[in-house]
Amino acid sequence: MPPPSDLGRLVRPRPVPGLLVAAERHLRIGAPADLTDAVTRSHLDDGRCVGWYGPPVPGWRVAIDAERADAPVPPALARRFGTGEFWARWTRAECCCKLADVPIATWWRWHGLGVSAHGGALWRTLRVADLVVTVGFAPRNRLRVRTRLCADDPSGGDRRSPPWGRMRQ
Repeated sequence: MPPPSDLGRLVRPRPVPGLLVAAERHLRIGAPADLTDAVTRSHLDDGRCVGWYGPPVPGWRVAIDAERADAPVPPALARRFGTGEFWARWTRAECCCKLADVPIATWWRWHGLGVSAHGGALWRTLRVADLVVTVGFAPRNRLRVRTRLCADDPSGGDRRSPPWGRMRQ
């Protein structure tokens, strides 16, 4: 057993998983004007807003995305991605886009509505009232958007490879 003075260096607190487990406690739903002090927000199509009020985690970025669970899936997106668990998949992809600072159309080219399988971020998708909400965290230093051309890209180099690590629940 290491001496007590070394335990602080060996045992690192893991605040992000704890925040994800208790995510419901850190979310508020209301009018955008009432949630201006949220750490981050997601605006809904019905005028409401979802805000994250969790404590800051040094070295980590946080993002949320929310959609109405009973909202109809737009036909073009249903044709492209199917309707099964659509809003859960959509909010995860949007949340990951926010964390990686990547447009959703670029994400679609790389992953569809899936999440990357290359390590790094933690997320949770949950139901809150009539909403599907995804909360995600990613280390600040691992999600800098660095693009490089894909060597196997038949389009002549237009496609960029994803710069972030694996996303997981």
